[in-house]
Amino acid sequence: MIPFNFDYFKPETTEEALKIYSSEWKLGKKVIYLSGGTEVITFARGGKMTFDTVIDLKGIPECNMLEMQGEELVIGAAVTLNRLIETNLFPLLSKTARTIADHTSRNKITIGGNLMSKLGYREGILPFLITDAVASVIGHEGTVVMPVEKLAAAELADGQFLTHIKLSASNLDLPFIHSKRTRSSKVGYPIVSLAAMSKEGRIRIAFSGIHEHPFRSAVVEGVLNDTAIEDEQRVDKAIAKLPTDITDDFIASKHFRRFILNKLLSEMNTEWEGNR
Repeated sequence: MIPFNFDYFKPETTEEALKIYSSEWKLGKKVIYLSGGTEVITFARGGKMTFDTVIDLKGIPECNMLEMQGEELVIGAAVTLNRLIETNLFPLLSKTARTIADHTSRNKITIGGNLMSKLGYREGILPFLITDAVASVIGHEGTVVMPVEKLAAAELADGQFLTHIKLSASNLDLPFIHSKRTRSSKVGYPIVSLAAMSKEGRIRIAFSGIHEHPFRSAVVEGVLNDTAIEDEQRVDKAIAKLPTDITDDFIASKHFRRFILNKLLSEMNTEWEGNR
C-alpha cells in the first residue's frame, strides 16, 4: 500500500494530459506521468518516491499503438512487454523483453516505463539503439521527434512524456543476438546485457549493465567489424575502447563484468563467424 494520498487522472488525449499537468503544477503539486506503474508503486511503497498527482497515460490512443504504418513499426509507450512478446512484430525486442522481470510483472511493465525507468538498466532500449529508432515526445512546446539514444542518458523536461517509438521495417527480420547474464536467474538486473544485429555485413551492438545507462558506441562497433584483427584480440581491443569505465557495484565488480563481457562478445563472434 502506498503510504500517502495523491490525486489520480486518466486522460484520453495528449492535450488533456498536458492540461492536467499544467493545472496541477501551477497549484504547486508534484506531478508524475504513469505508463506502467510497477516502478512507481515499488518506489512509493519503499519511501523512495513521493508525488501529489498521477497522470495515467494508458488511456491515450497514441500511447497504445502497436502497428505497421507503411514501412515503419510504431510502438506506443503504454504497450506492455508481454504484448510485445506475444505479437512478436520485432523478434529482437521480444527476446529482450522476455528477460525483463517475470511473466506476471511483464503484464504491467510497459516499454515506455522501461525506457523512462529511474533505474539505469533500461534494457528495452537496446534493440531501438541499434535500429536507429526515433522517439516522439510531447510537451507544452509541442511534439519533438528525437533519436532514441537521447532517451538513454537524459531525463525529459518537466511536463514532457514519451508517446511512441518508430523504427524502419527493414530492421525487423535481420539476424540478431541477445545475451544477458545476471547473478542467478534468467531475469533480474544484468551484470551485462547486450543486443546485436548484423546489417549489411556489419555488427551493430548496444550494452546495458556496464555503465550507469545503456549505450551504443561507433568506436566499439568499428573494432568488432575489423576482420583484419584476430577474434580474441578484437574482443580485447573492443573492450579497451569502451567509452566509459565499467560499473562496479553490489551486483558485480568491474573485473567480473569485464570477464562476462569478454565471454559474451567472444560467443557472439563465434556464432557469426563467416556470416558477415
